[in-house]
Amino acid sequence: MKPFSSSLHGFLNLAKPPGWTSREVVDFVVRLFPRRSAPKVGHAGTLDPLATGVLVVAVGEATKLIDRVQAQTKVYTATIRLGADSDTLDAAGVVVERDPAGLVPPSVEQIENALQEQVGTIQQVPPAHSALKVGGRRAYELARAGETVELAARPVRIDAIRLTGYQWPRVEIEIECGAGTYIRSIARDLGQTLGTGGIIEVLTRTRIGRFRLEEAHAPSDLSLNRLEEVLIAPLEAMIGRPRVRLTEEQMDAILQGKRLDASVVAWASPPAINDQGEVALVAPESRGGDLVALAEPLGHSGIVWLQPRRVLATNANPTDFRGVQGM
Repeated sequence: MKPFSSSLHGFLNLAKPPGWTSREVVDFVVRLFPRRSAPKVGHAGTLDPLATGVLVVAVGEATKLIDRVQAQTKVYTATIRLGADSDTLDAAGVVVERDPAGLVPPSVEQIENALQEQVGTIQQVPPAHSALKVGGRRAYELARAGETVELAARPVRIDAIRLTGYQWPRVEIEIECGAGTYIRSIARDLGQTLGTGGIIEVLTRTRIGRFRLEEAHAPSDLSLNRLEEVLIAPLEAMIGRPRVRLTEEQMDAILQGKRLDASVVAWASPPAINDQGEVALVAPESRGGDLVALAEPLGHSGIVWLQPRRVLATNANPTDFRGVQGM
C-alpha cells in the first residue's frame, strides 16, 4: 500500500450523485484519509440534493482557493416542469399542481422571450429554501420551521440561457452564469412570467471553469491510493490569469510575504493592457513548478508591484513559512 502523504493538495472533479448533499460528498472524501492526519477538505459551489454533476472538492492547501473557483463561470442543464409550484422551487419539495383547466401551454416563442428577460446582470430573489443566512440562521432552517422567509433580490450575472427542448409541460434549458445564481429561481421566474408556475425537475451542473462533467469521477471510484493521480494541481484550476515564473530568490521572498518588483519578473503569460486582475506566481521547475501564490498587481499606471494575497504551503514550500497565508 502506498504511504499516505499529508502534503497532498489540489482539486477533485467529482460527479455528485443524486440525493447526496454537497456536505456528504466532502465527508466521504475526508473519510478516505487516516483519521488523525486528514487535511482540510471543502467544496466550491453547493449543489442541491436533487442536483447532479460537477462538484469541485478542494484538498489541503487548495482550500485557500475555493472562493476563486466558486467565482468562475458555471454551466447547467435543467428540466423545468411548468404547471406546478413548490415551496423549495424544485421537485424535492412540497409540489402543488395547478388546475390544468386554467392553463394554456405557452408557445416556444413565449418561452424563449421569457427566458431572455433573465439574461444579463439581473436582480434575482434567492429561494427561501437556501443556505443564505437571515439573522444568523440559514434561510432553509427558518423555512422548514414554518417561518416566513423574505430574501432581498441581489445582482447575479446570467450570460446565456438556451432553450434546448420543449414538450408541454417540460422545458429543457442550458444556462451559463456567474457565481450566486440560483437555477431554481430561474424556473420560478419563468413560471411567473408565463403565468403557469414552474419548478426544477432535473438539474445537472456540467462545468465550473476548467472542471467538466465528462472528466469528473464518481465518489465511489475514489480511494486513498488513487487521490494523487486524480488530484488537479491548483495552477490548473486558476484559469485566465497572467503567470509569472519565479526564481528561487523570488519564491523565498513571496513565502516571507514580500512583494515583487513587477519590472524584473519573468512573465510566462503577460497581462493584457490595463489588466489589474490577479497574477499567478509559479514555482521554478526545480521546486515543482506549481502555484505558489496569487498576487495583487499594485500601481496606478501599469503594474509596479506584485503583492502576494494567497500563499500556498505545498510540497515545494516549507509549511512553517512566515508569509501571508490567507489575506
